[in-house]
Amino acid sequence: MLVNFTVIGGNASKGLAKRIARRLKAKYVDADTRTFPDGESKITFRHNLKKSVVLVVQSTYPPVDTNLLQILSIISEAKKISSKIYAIMPYMGYARQDRQFLSGEIVTMSVVAKMLQAAGAKKIIAVDIHSKTALRHFKIPTENVSAIPELAKYLKKLKLKNPIVVSPDTGGSLRAKKFADILKSDFITLKKSRNRKTGKVSIRSTKADVNGKDLIIVDDIISTGGSVVKATQFLKKQKCKRIFVVCTHGLLIGDAEKNIKKAGVTQIISTNTIPRSISKVDVSGVIAQAVQ
Repeated sequence: MLVNFTVIGGNASKGLAKRIARRLKAKYVDADTRTFPDGESKITFRHNLKKSVVLVVQSTYPPVDTNLLQILSIISEAKKISSKIYAIMPYMGYARQDRQFLSGEIVTMSVVAKMLQAAGAKKIIAVDIHSKTALRHFKIPTENVSAIPELAKYLKKLKLKNPIVVSPDTGGSLRAKKFADILKSDFITLKKSRNRKTGKVSIRSTKADVNGKDLIIVDDIISTGGSVVKATQFLKKQKCKRIFVVCTHGLLIGDAEKNIKKAGVTQIISTNTIPRSISKVDVSGVIAQAVQ
């Protein structure tokens, strides 16, 4: 059965939303956003909504709370027309606050889930969410799609000779293995430790021989770039060749990109879940496939 879709592009994800609409041959509705001097957002739809399956596309990268409130507002308005609204959140902020790590911490992901449901979202779709535990806070259907195959295809085009895929920590080892399987290359996992209170990262050891090899560091999110810088510095001491950094979500807060390149990284590549100069890989295809 042919499904009638309407795609609404939030202020943070207009480009990606338009790409999704084109793939689905769906009507695109722009959510025009005006920001007042005090930081308040005023949202206006430039086209009338008609009854259909509505896809609201909005990543919640910085300013996280502003982008979150905007998607809640758009969903709430769309609810007046449609009873079937999908919240497409390619990058979902607060997913790292999915459980209590230290006594007294609020599990903010639980609050976010309740707000999205209350606003009217009937399904959530995310791309490479940091922790699948975050999705357990929802009482509506959720789907996490992966950008790893698309990222790996892009790296194939670079025609690196016998590269080694690197996971910067044990938590990302399955991601690195999946990436390496597509490239038909080896992969290694670094042993990283992070102080929960200070956030300081240290690399302990790896037994792999990377001497003279091109390396591909694969991660889901690059925020401040601290982990990538530490991993790069460690690997450079092992006399590796070039280092490419690949991630789904390139937040690149502050001087992150500058610091990563200064550490010796040849190129940083991310997807367009967050629009950046490094966003070389399009995820509209995997998202469109997930909603059909």
